[in-house]
Amino acid sequence: MNYKIQKVICIVLVNWCTLNFNMRNLFLLIRFIFYGFGLTGPALYAQAVFPTELVNFRAYPENPIFTGTNLGTWDKQIRERGFIMKEGKMYHLWFTGYSPASTTKFLGYATSKDGIHWERFSKETIHPGQWVEDMCVVKSGKTYYMFAEGEGDIAHMLVSNDRIHWEEKGNLDIRKVDGSPIRRGAYGTPTVIRANGVWNLFYERDDLGIWLATSKDLKTWTNVQDEPVIKMGPDAYDLFAVAMNQVIRYKGLYYGYYHASAFKDWHEWSTNIAVSSDLIHWKKYENNPILGNNQSSGIVLKDGKGFRLYTMHKKVNLYFSEGTSK
Repeated sequence: MNYKIQKVICIVLVNWCTLNFNMRNLFLLIRFIFYGFGLTGPALYAQAVFPTELVNFRAYPENPIFTGTNLGTWDKQIRERGFIMKEGKMYHLWFTGYSPASTTKFLGYATSKDGIHWERFSKETIHPGQWVEDMCVVKSGKTYYMFAEGEGDIAHMLVSNDRIHWEEKGNLDIRKVDGSPIRRGAYGTPTVIRANGVWNLFYERDDLGIWLATSKDLKTWTNVQDEPVIKMGPDAYDLFAVAMNQVIRYKGLYYGYYHASAFKDWHEWSTNIAVSSDLIHWKKYENNPILGNNQSSGIVLKDGKGFRLYTMHKKVNLYFSEGTSK
């Protein structure tokens, strides 16, 4: 239903309920508001609300805040999605470094007191000998779980008790709805959120769609459906590639930040957002992208009444929404 028509009908119903008030009429009004305006069930996504603090950001004037060394080191350059977590008063950054000296992409770690000025933990990678790229970190209890791409864009999991020393747990075992293995090939950009005791894994296949698989034991992951939960298009900004970077729960809904490309050769990427009530059905923000010009691989952190948005690819840049402390 057209939004303007909905608004007129709602005004008429409010006036009618005022003149003919009883509990049954009140129930009919509430039902119309919820279903007519799409505030519950599948219709949610037609009129989803995107709070301004999740979509409107201003750049920190001294960007970038973290880069590769541009020297003859293992992390001469950085790439793909890094991940930032705040615990107590400290910010923790995991990043992927690489150089012409090696084809392997290595894991780095840095800390900050303000989330702006960073100090590398070591001049060396904290996890030598293994490909770790495009990571997501989730803490459950006292354990940190890292989901990352390995060689060939195959997602794998590592665990740590101190954020620094990581134990490899192997490639993620993802199954179709019927329990059979997904087809051979890349499955990368793993993004995980734990909700209601279930681990939810978003992953892409050659950036041609975003799939969702779940697990209760972190050993076997099963697709909720064998089709992507977020597809490319139909609008131009994400017509040729999509991949989830982070999912957060905010004001009772799930918001997914994902990067996308409007170009067949992927020469430029953007940061975008979608909303869901169940992690399966998603509505894309009508004003996507929220950031363009190759500002991608974005994640957010709560800051005061607003959020910080960090974009990670090639350089870490910082953006503030309304209500942040900066």
